[in-house]
Amino acid sequence: MQKVALVTGSVSGIGAATARRLAAEGMTVAVHSRSSRDAGVALAAELGGTYHQADLADDAAATDLVPSVLAEHGRLDVLVNNAGISWPVPHAELSSLTADDWRRLLDVNLIAPWLLCTAALPALRESGGCIVNVTSHAGVRPKGSSIGYAASKAALNHVTKLLAAALGPDVRVNAVAPGLVDTPMTADWTAAQELWKTSSPMRRAAQPSDVADLISAVIHNSYLTGEVILLDGGLNLR
Repeated sequence: MQKVALVTGSVSGIGAATARRLAAEGMTVAVHSRSSRDAGVALAAELGGTYHQADLADDAAATDLVPSVLAEHGRLDVLVNNAGISWPVPHAELSSLTADDWRRLLDVNLIAPWLLCTAALPALRESGGCIVNVTSHAGVRPKGSSIGYAASKAALNHVTKLLAAALGPDVRVNAVAPGLVDTPMTADWTAAQELWKTSSPMRRAAQPSDVADLISAVIHNSYLTGEVILLDGGLNLR
């Protein structure tokens, strides 16, 4: 039977590249977005999958997303927690990152993946499936668009390891931690673009397809679990 993958935040950027990659490999892909319904429906039609709309900042919507996929497909083999939010806040400007900002970042970047993992676990156990959390090099190194963003990704990295230890051997859990990726969200991040062009060994930001390639490799390696894999063009070496 054809495997089913749910990729959150899959209408553009890393998510869309991953959805296309997994569909090309023969999986049925459940496409998700918070808003962008028309683009989501179009991508799902292109890939022969289904579209699911949910605001992952809403606990009930996040919890209901997996059941909606199971209602359509009857199984789930892969969960890619890709959806996330970020915006630049200088690290030294503490008052510019409010308590509400922290809650918003944690709701989408940490709590929603947790709720999705919890909802998906029975189906993933049944299929012998896996989870891939898309985190960030900012969760490993003291960098990132804001301290709140970096903290949310560091927490998700640690949750990845804890889940891998708790859920093996039935379900594998890994994280892919990209550095800067050329996506609509980062299009105007000129300082970060310059940093990667001048300081990383690869002299460029990643393309979404670079990240999708690694996510695919992680999914297909049946022995890999509990790993947080940096994909930052070697900037971590500097």
